[in-house]
Amino acid sequence: MIVSIGTKRLAELIVGEKNIMRSKAKALTISLAIISSISLQSVLANETWKKQNSHSRVAKTDNLNYSQIVNEDVTRFQNFFVKKFPNVEFEEFNNGVYAIDSESREQWIEMEDFPPYELAVDEGKILFEQKFDNGKSYADCFPDFKKGVRQNYPRFDQKTNQVVTLELAINQCREANNTTPFAYDSEEITAISGYLAFLSRGNKFNLQVNSINAYNAYLAGKRFYYSKRGQLNFACSDCHIKITGTKLRADTVSPGLGHPTGMPVYRSKWGELGSIGRRYQECNKNVRAVPFDLQSEVYRNLEYFQTIMSNGLEVNGPSSRK
Repeated sequence: MIVSIGTKRLAELIVGEKNIMRSKAKALTISLAIISSISLQSVLANETWKKQNSHSRVAKTDNLNYSQIVNEDVTRFQNFFVKKFPNVEFEEFNNGVYAIDSESREQWIEMEDFPPYELAVDEGKILFEQKFDNGKSYADCFPDFKKGVRQNYPRFDQKTNQVVTLELAINQCREANNTTPFAYDSEEITAISGYLAFLSRGNKFNLQVNSINAYNAYLAGKRFYYSKRGQLNFACSDCHIKITGTKLRADTVSPGLGHPTGMPVYRSKWGELGSIGRRYQECNKNVRAVPFDLQSEVYRNLEYFQTIMSNGLEVNGPSSRK
């Protein structure tokens, strides 16, 4: 009787162990499938980076065709997203996450019927038309503003050897007319930027890199985009290339293509318009990295790189996002 009970118990233990092993094997299979999926995205993204990285060091010669090298970068970068999201028209990538998230897109379209940035654009128009003490105005600095100027920024200024964003250009205009520059986080400078972006809607970005200094600024922005930082050890590319389209907490991660086109942006959590530099600061804080100052050389170079990667897309700023 004792032997019989022991044998039965042993059989139960063996069956139980087999079930545990099957469960572990199933869990391992699922885990491997998830890892493989993520790894495939990572490989594709890393291949894009490796191909782009062939000239990533500081350029020291004028013998290179910088425009051609950069345009090849743009083609590879854009093709990655076109292939990843085959049902999205290229022109739609200027709508950020709403190009790939149909549920959020419906809410966004409804919100755009009464855009939350409308008052800021009106305020920007008033500020833009105000005269400086010397009788001149912003129109003297931006003579083509009615045709649209947002698509020309950021640009590389050969004289000052730096990337000039639209916000920097606005303050340069004020300084040239003996007027105190705005703080870069002020409502005034963002409103003027939003007004100029609004007038530029429909114009396409087509920034070109035609000199060694411009190319080095482009490379600096590119290196920042692909470099990991912060306690979480994240790069811009980790979110917006490697895991774009997937859920991060409750939100879909937007594609890296088209980020600058809708700037400045009204974010619900901000309750106001904000620049792309403010968004960079927010991202740095999210990965527990120390953010740089608004309009720092680092952020201007990053914006330069990102905007070049969005060549061919239309200006659609200001825009609204979550």
